[in-house]
Amino acid sequence: MNQVRVGNRFDVGAPESPLLLIAGPCVIESYDLCIEVATKAKQAAQACGFNYVFKASFDKANRTSGSSYRGHGLEAGLKILQAVKQELDVPVVTDVHESWQCAPAAEVCDILQIPAFLCRQTDLVLAAAVTGRVVNIKKGQFLAPWDMKNIVSKVYESGNTSLLLTERGSSFGYNTLVVDMTSLPQMRGLGCPVIFDATHSVQRPGAGAGGTSSGGLREFVPHLARAAAAVGIDGLFLEVHPEPEKGLSDAATMLPLHRLPELLQQVNEIDATLRRFGAII
Repeated sequence: MNQVRVGNRFDVGAPESPLLLIAGPCVIESYDLCIEVATKAKQAAQACGFNYVFKASFDKANRTSGSSYRGHGLEAGLKILQAVKQELDVPVVTDVHESWQCAPAAEVCDILQIPAFLCRQTDLVLAAAVTGRVVNIKKGQFLAPWDMKNIVSKVYESGNTSLLLTERGSSFGYNTLVVDMTSLPQMRGLGCPVIFDATHSVQRPGAGAGGTSSGGLREFVPHLARAAAAVGIDGLFLEVHPEPEKGLSDAATMLPLHRLPELLQQVNEIDATLRRFGAII
């Protein structure tokens, strides 16, 4: 397993490394919201022994409807992420959608995230990789886990081996994502630490607000998170919000912030049990 160093603070993927928590609101709604979420998520992560990275998108470029809220934009969004990073002393991650966004985003962010729909966009993947930052690539809903080997090769051939892979569910029929838990060990077999995205995995694309937004079944987030921990992961990705139903993006799938501590405790105990007994092959 390749070990990935985040922000010169901690490693992901080492046998002794705690689980990583990547958590925050789907999109930057305001400075105050980001500070509130980051503060409480950091506290919850520390209480359960997780390493923590704050996540929020400066732009949600792949909204279902053209009229949906997208965010603050690159310049204003990065200023808020920089403030969170400095004031709370936490690493930060954000999505990049176009190659030109990677260099400025890398000046602030410790991890650049490639959205699932864009995971095969070679120019974008390489632009993120050559910044030297950690790159987190979400597996497309349309890809088998073994298809990620070519994407891994693209990043490694750029000279950057700081790569995380994230599972977020696969397309199955209409308006439903299904998680193949065998994808987690298969992607880890590519040599990269694997993160499980428990909130996007419960999305129902196009099933919300009359087809103009994604729906979702947030009540199943804890079930999937616990299952992934039992299979074996290196980190957990969760979009969280104090009032998810009022969120400006992914309102149907974000986990209520007050439920985060309990879920992390459960996941941590499952992970500890797995480490104690070791993997059964």
